Order: sequence, then C-alpha cells, then structure tokens
Amino acid sequence: MTGVWALVAFVGVIIVWNAVAKRNIGEAMILGFAAVCVFALVADGASAWGSIGEALLDAMQEEVTFAGLAFVFMSYVLTKTPVLDKLIDLLNSVLGRLRGGPVYTATVAGGIFGAIAHVGAAVTAAVGSVTVPWMKRSGVRPELAATVVAGGAGMGVSFPFSATMFILVGGLAAQGVMQPDEIVEPLALAGLWCLGYRIVLAFFLVRRNGIEPIAAQDRIPFGRSLRSGWTSLLLFVPILVPLLLTRGPVAEALGTYSGVGEALKKPVELADGTTLPAQPYAMPDVISLITWIPVLMIALVLFLGRKHLPRTTSGWWSTIGKAAPSFGVIGITIVAAFSASNVLADLGLAGQLEAVLAGLSAPAWIMAIAIGVVIVAIAIPLTASATMAAVGPVAVVALAGAGVAAPVAAAAVLIFASTEGASPPSGAPIYVAAGIARVDPVKTFLPLLKYYCLPILALGVLIAVGALPV
Repeated sequence: MTGVWALVAFVGVIIVWNAVAKRNIGEAMILGFAAVCVFALVADGASAWGSIGEALLDAMQEEVTFAGLAFVFMSYVLTKTPVLDKLIDLLNSVLGRLRGGPVYTATVAGGIFGAIAHVGAAVTAAVGSVTVPWMKRSGVRPELAATVVAGGAGMGVSFPFSATMFILVGGLAAQGVMQPDEIVEPLALAGLWCLGYRIVLAFFLVRRNGIEPIAAQDRIPFGRSLRSGWTSLLLFVPILVPLLLTRGPVAEALGTYSGVGEALKKPVELADGTTLPAQPYAMPDVISLITWIPVLMIALVLFLGRKHLPRTTSGWWSTIGKAAPSFGVIGITIVAAFSASNVLADLGLAGQLEAVLAGLSAPAWIMAIAIGVVIVAIAIPLTASATMAAVGPVAVVALAGAGVAAPVAAAAVLIFASTEGASPPSGAPIYVAAGIARVDPVKTFLPLLKYYCLPILALGVLIAVGALPV
C-alpha cells in the first residue's frame, strides 16, 4: 500500500505547509512532491531516480502546464487593453440587470461547453476567458469567480460522449457487463442533475455574497455598447474555431481530407487485465483545445489592442516582468502536481485502490459511498480518464454486485470521476481558472471542496441508490 500512504503524505504535507504554516502553495506543492519521492526511493531506490526524472520531464511537457501559463499572460495583456472592457460593457447591457448574471452565465455555459468539448481544462479555459473578468468587474471576488468556472469543469465528464465514458463502457462491454449504448440516457440525466445542482448553487452564492445587478447608471444602452464594442465579440472566435475544427461536420470533413482517422492509437490496458482495441485518431487528438484557445486568444488580443500595448522591446520586457510573480506560483504548482501524480502512478496507487474496491462487500448505499470516496481520492492525482482506466470497470461491477443496475452504476461512477476538476490540490482546471483570475489557487481549495467536490460525490451516491432517478 505504498502508493496509498504516499498519497496521504502528499495531501497532508500540502495542507500542513499551506494551511497551518501559512506558506504559499508553490512551496507546499514542492514539499508534497518531495514527500512522494521519499516513498518512491524507499520502495525502490535503484530505479526511483529515473522514475522521478521522467515524472518531472512529463510534467513540464504537459499541455496544461503551457495552458496555465498562457492564460496568465493572456489575462494580464487583456487588462492593458480596452478590448475586454468593451465586451463586458456589451454583456452587461444585456444581462447586467440580473443579480449574478455572469455567475449564471458561467454555470450554464460550462454545461453547454462541457457537453460538447468534454475536456475539463478546456471547459474552464473557454468559459473562464470571458466570464471570470466579467464576474470580477461585476463585484464578484476573484477567488469565487475562479471557483465557479473550475467547479464547472467536471461537466465535461458528466455528459455523454466523453473519452472517459468510452474508456469505461469499453471495458464493461469487453467483460459482458453492459452494452455501450445503455449508458447514454442514464448519464445524460445524471449530467442534468449535476447541472441543476450547479444552478441552485449559483443562486445560493449570488445571495450569500450579496451580488447585485449592475446599477442602471453603470449600464451602457445596448445600441451604444454594440456600436463601440462590436469588435470585442471577436474574442469568441478563438473559442469557436478550435471547437469547429475538432467537432461536427467541419471536423469530420477535415479529418477525412487529412487522413487523420487512418492511424490507430495504442490499445488501452485496464487495471483488470482487459485490453481495449486500438481506436482511430480523431481531430480532437491532433488539435488541442486547451493549447489553441489561449494561443489564438493571445494573438487576437495583440491585434485588437495593438494601439494600447508597448511598441518597444524594453516596454514588453517590463510588461512581462510585472506578470512574472503569477507565472512562478502557477507554473511551479502545476509542475509539482503533475510530477507527484506521475510518481504516484508508478508506485501502483491505482492498483492498490482497486484491491480495496474488490474487497468491499456491503449494502448498496455503503458500497456507493465507499466507491465514491475511493474514486474521488484517485481523481485527485489522476485525470478522470486515467481513473476510469484504472478502477472504473471494477467499481461498476462492485456496485452491480450490491444490486445497482449496471448502466446506473456506470453513470454514478462517471459522476464520481467528474470531481477531478474540483479536487485540490491537483485538478488542472483549478490552475487554469486561477491563472485567468490572477488569484492564488489555494484560495479556491476549500470552496471547491465544499461547494463542488463533496456535493457532486453525494449526487453520485444518490444516483447509485436510486434517490435521484436516471
């Protein structure tokens, strides 16, 4: 159980150093990673150094690491131009009369985008790019704005047809537990329950934080804001273009023309020994939303705001230097989180927790709680897809053995895994949202646990036991 104890140490060190010692999250993550490395060295000193080195290299090459830093830069540059101000004036002209208008918009948009894109960090990036600055301008605290958009990231998993869903149902179909199409309706309904909860939560947060409508004298008439700021609507183009190129008829035509689907991915090996057959590549595999959204956004902002940005090398050097502190904290935190995740995987964390699941035998409601807690724990250092590949099928079989219908059990397990984006300290969407909001990520940890992680865990349990019909 070395991997399990290493995970406990990782989380414990971070909490103590950050919450008790009151040091910054970057230092806490480095020490947490160091604690995991100690376990790796004790377990296998001969090969541990190589594993640690590979873990660090992989973390620095992660696209989320790039995206987190890119959004820090993008949000900083946006503040130096009037582009976003004009877009927010336009949005406030339409929705500013509503209490918490941007909070509701972020929540519903997260559901819509999640049902299309299915990648948690991409959902946060696309929705947060516009709604986080809008919320801040409307008087929402930066940490709350980051919490709302990061908390919506899980909707990419809680709606069909994500890669995570296909990994789970592929393993179940290979074992004869259920057919792939049996999960579509239960998961769609489960996703709507999760979206409904988030809307109710938005209502609660708006009231609790005293978020008021934009004062009438501060709202520009729609016609005037449209005339002066119509070019700011182009900020949606960097979101729509990658989306159109990776989903829908345009993506299919482009994939056929380029021959993307002619190559096959590596087969997926599940922890129970089942191997899923190799699947053809698709456009989302070659055009990354999380990479291209910030790249295109930065390019567009540089063009639209060119009159308000530095024109000399020294001017740009000064601008980048002022953003450097944010780069440091976000970058170190992301690299440490992913490095620790890689080492924990090498320590066999998934297999050890799978053994815990396989040994469970209890009534359905106790099984649902236990399995939910285990999957949420695995989703702290791993992605939802990796979690499903590791323990998804065995979790569904365990719930089915307690009397839960297999499609319902599969939907509940995916809801448990959807907490990956709201699971501190390793959820990638947390750092994307924090980068956009330019806020210390640790300020979102407790709210994410309280408002998203634990309630979504409870929703999964209620779905599994039939209290919420799907």
